[in-house]
Amino acid sequence: MDILKELVEDQLKTEVPEILIGSTVKVHVRIKEGEKERIQVFEGTVIAKNNSGISETFTVRRVSYGVGVERVFPLHSPNVAKVELVRKGKVRRSKLYYLRDRVGKAAKVKELIG
Repeated sequence: MDILKELVEDQLKTEVPEILIGSTVKVHVRIKEGEKERIQVFEGTVIAKNNSGISETFTVRRVSYGVGVERVFPLHSPNVAKVELVRKGKVRRSKLYYLRDRVGKAAKVKELIG
């Protein structure tokens, strides 16, 4: 059991970014195409965080060409190069699934000042 714990702790990232619900983030994702590797940026609002430890994930939502796109990123994945905090959001919920039903300015989250 101790060996399993050590393996999990080796795979955890040491510098975990502060990901807050409602904040806008830029997620830099490594994408492999054949032998080439590139980094693609996915920017959107964090609408959920799940689990803890090695299986911790967060969901990011954005609207692309009028279509809502959501992606779930494992926090400790080697494919997630880095997570940049663009702005903090002022929310009172832990899950922002209600944003899925909103369109335009109603789907915005107010900025947390201070």
